[in-house]
Order: sequence, then structure tokens, then C-alpha cells
Amino acid sequence: MRAGDLDAYAELVRRHAPMAVRTAALLGAGPDAEDAVQEALVKAYRSLGRYRDGAAFRPWLLRIVANETRNQHRSAVRRGAREHGVSLPPELIDPGEEVADRERKEQLLTAVSLLPDRFRTVVTCRYLLELDEAETAATLGLSRGTVKSRLHRGLARLREQLAAEDREADHV
Repeated sequence: MRAGDLDAYAELVRRHAPMAVRTAALLGAGPDAEDAVQEALVKAYRSLGRYRDGAAFRPWLLRIVANETRNQHRSAVRRGAREHGVSLPPELIDPGEEVADRERKEQLLTAVSLLPDRFRTVVTCRYLLELDEAETAATLGLSRGTVKSRLHRGLARLREQLAAEDREADHV
């Protein structure tokens, strides 16, 4: 693959593109997720010479997707085009699994979207994208210890926020 075999790369793209689109969407690209992934795939192809033989491809690719998503987000902010909230199609949120309580799920996603970036990205990778700690660390370019501490703090904030919303709903 490092030699630039287009067929081998096309197979990897086919296998990992759905996860890459989910990653971009959940990390803030929203409706521009496919554009971010397309740009990331081009960058990944150009960077194959730097890909470490034997390393897992998925975290390497998802790190490029995460960086591209972050770059596009920064550009949008500079242009003043940042939208508030995250609106994602259900198939990006939970492909293949039926969710009993869509309203609770939307409440959770809204709460995740309101977390500070450093917590939101880690919680998203670990729980919404179902990456393990090592893959989350590799995808975001963080140490495993940083992933663990941000997960702990992010989940604590989510619990507090959701509990406060539940108390508020009970009083309405």
C-alpha cells in the first residue's frame, strides 16, 4: 500500500469511508462531513510514504479526518459561519442499532455537543464512534492518560448536565 497501489488504497477507502464520515460528522463537520473526508482521503493518499508499516490503518486515517475536520471548522469560524448545535442524520449516529428512546438520544447528543472541545472530541471518539482508548488516543493525537482523564471529566459533566435537565423537566 505504501507504494501507492491505487487498488489497495481504494479497498481501504471503501472499508473505512463510512466510519470516516461518521467521525467527521460527530467531530463537528455536520453536513460538510463528506467534504472533510474527501479532502482527508486525498491527504492520506499523499501521505502514504509516512504511514508506518504494521500500524493500524483506521486510527491513522481517522486522525487525518479529525485534523481536516478541525481545520475546516476553524476556517468556518473565521468566516463567521459557525452554526450552533449539531444536527446529524440518525444513520450517522447509530448505524444498524435500534434506539428505544430517540428523544433521550437527541438530548444526549445535544449535551455532548455542548461540552468543551477537549472533552467532546474524546467522548465522541470513545462512545459514539466506539473506538477503544488506544484508537481514540491515536485519532486525536493524545496520550492514553489524557484520553482517560478527559473521558472521566467529560462524562462527569455530561451526568451533571443531564441530571440538571431531568430536574428541570420534572419542574415543568
